[in-house]
Amino acid sequence: MEINVYNKCPDYNTYRAARVKSLFNPEPGNEFKHHAVLPVEERDWKIGLIVGPSGSGKTSIGDRIFGGGKIYDLYGDWPDDAPIIDAINPGGDFNEVTGSLASVGLGDVPSWLRPFKVLSNGQKFRAGLARLMCSDLSEIVVDEFTSVIDRQIAKIGAQAFSKSWKRTGRKVVLLSCHYDIIEWLEPDWVYDTQEARFARDSLRRPQLELEIRKVDGKLWPRFKPHYYLDLPMPPAAEYFAGFVDGEPVCHVAVAPFFTANAYRATRLVVMPEWQGAGVGTKFLEWVCEYHKQGNGRCGKKLPTLFHTSHPQLIAYMNRSKKWVLKSQQLFGGKRAKSMKSINAAHARGSAESEMANHIVNAGYGGHFRAVQGFKYIGINGN
Repeated sequence: MEINVYNKCPDYNTYRAARVKSLFNPEPGNEFKHHAVLPVEERDWKIGLIVGPSGSGKTSIGDRIFGGGKIYDLYGDWPDDAPIIDAINPGGDFNEVTGSLASVGLGDVPSWLRPFKVLSNGQKFRAGLARLMCSDLSEIVVDEFTSVIDRQIAKIGAQAFSKSWKRTGRKVVLLSCHYDIIEWLEPDWVYDTQEARFARDSLRRPQLELEIRKVDGKLWPRFKPHYYLDLPMPPAAEYFAGFVDGEPVCHVAVAPFFTANAYRATRLVVMPEWQGAGVGTKFLEWVCEYHKQGNGRCGKKLPTLFHTSHPQLIAYMNRSKKWVLKSQQLFGGKRAKSMKSINAAHARGSAESEMANHIVNAGYGGHFRAVQGFKYIGINGN
C-alpha cells in the first residue's frame, strides 16, 4: 500500500508572515507532503502502529489506511449523566462490559460507577479502550493513542490493550507521538513517519521484575481507596506487597483458616497504573505457594482459599490449572449476620486493645455479586 499525503493551506503574506520568511528563509509553510509505503497486505495482522512527532503526517496516513472514515475517538460522545458501566455498549451483555473494563486495566470497580467526565486522564483512556473493545467495528484507527496520559499508565495500558485486542481477531491502527510504548504494545508492524520507515516484529516487551516482601499493615491505607469493600483487616493476618523498582504496586493479606485446613487470602489490590500488566495473578500465586510450602503462620503446609467477584480474575482462575473452583453463589448472604460474625472475630483478635468493644459497621451480603471461591493447588496439584 502506498499513501501520498499532500496538505495545503493559503500562503499568507501579511507583514509578520513576510518578515518570518525573510528572516528564516523556511520551506513553504503552506504545504506538507509525505510518501508512505506500508506493505500491510503481505501478512495477516491485528495491531499496527504509526509513530512520529506532531505534524509528521500520522493522522493523514491513518485516515487513509482503511479507505477513510475509520478514525475512532476514545474521548468523544460520552454521556454526562450516566456511569461508564451504563455508557459502554448499553444494549450489550453486562459480563462483556465488565470483562472489557478489566481486560484493559480499568479494574478499579468504584470508577465503573462514575460518569466519564469525572474520571482521571488514565481512567478515561482505559474506559475509551473498553468501549472500543465492546464495539462491533472490524477496522479502526485510533488517533492520539496514549498522548495525554502519564507515561507509566501509557506503557501498562498499551500492554493490557494489546493482549486483549489480539484475541478479538479485528484490526486496529494506533497513531502516537510516543516511542516508549512500542515494546509494551508489541504491534505487528510499525511505521515511523520521522524516518519514513516500515518495520515488522518490533522489540519484545520488557520483563517486569516484581519483588515481593512481607510488610506490616501500615502500607494498607495506600491501597485501601482502590479496594471495593470497606472492611477491617482480618485478625492474625500477615501482609504482603509487591514492588517494582521500589514502588509498591500490589497488596494482599493472608489469615489462618485452620478450621478449613487452609489459609485465606483477601484484600488483593493492584494499583490502577499497574492493572493489566499481569502482576496481580503472579503476585497472588507466589504468596499462595509461599504458604503451601509451610512458610505461613504456624508453619503449616496448607492450600490458600481466595474469593472474588471480579470477572477477569474469575475467568483466569477457571482457566488455570493452579486453581480449583470450590464454591460459587449469585446472591450475597444476610448482611446483619455477616456484620455480627466480623465483629466477633475482630473482638477476639483485638481482646487487649480498644478495638475489642468497637462495633465495625461492615459486612458481606445484601448484594447481587456473583462470588466464586477458589483453592490454590499449585502446578503439581494437591
